[in-house]
Amino acid sequence: MAAEDEVGSEEAIEAQDLYYISKSALEGIQSLLKEGKKDEAALKPLMDKIVDPTNVPDEEMMLPIDMRGVGQDFESVEDIVEALGVVGAAEAFVKAREYFDANKEGEPEDERPKPMTAAEWKKVLEEEDLGLEGEEEEFIEDEEEEAEEDNEEAGEPPTKKAKTN
Repeated sequence: MAAEDEVGSEEAIEAQDLYYISKSALEGIQSLLKEGKKDEAALKPLMDKIVDPTNVPDEEMMLPIDMRGVGQDFESVEDIVEALGVVGAAEAFVKAREYFDANKEGEPEDERPKPMTAAEWKKVLEEEDLGLEGEEEEFIEDEEEEAEEDNEEAGEPPTKKAKTN
């Protein structure tokens, strides 16, 4: 039974769709929305800090949010803004933070994602980008190898690559 609880907890944690956003941008959005100011012009500069974290000063704090709180699946933060508009996306990020804070899975506090500086978040994003590029290259190489194998099986000679001097 305890092992089942552990596995269930791990699955719930893995199911999180975490992203980090600027604390000051989130607080600014919350303040504007609380005041009933659903003005795109006022929200846009704050949303820019969320959409492009490179605009956030390195020392600024970034807060974890759980994108499951948005209620829909999106491929990217940009897709959220495109689909929901600036105001809708701002509201969605507030919901995502509330969802994270609610901790519906009851994850122990010491195991929950912690705030980090923008510099740390940028490094994480950079590492993910590098990892994805490596995976894409591997995928392309695998496809090339499969194509060569298919040609060999069909009795065709493998394609020759042009000489480069």
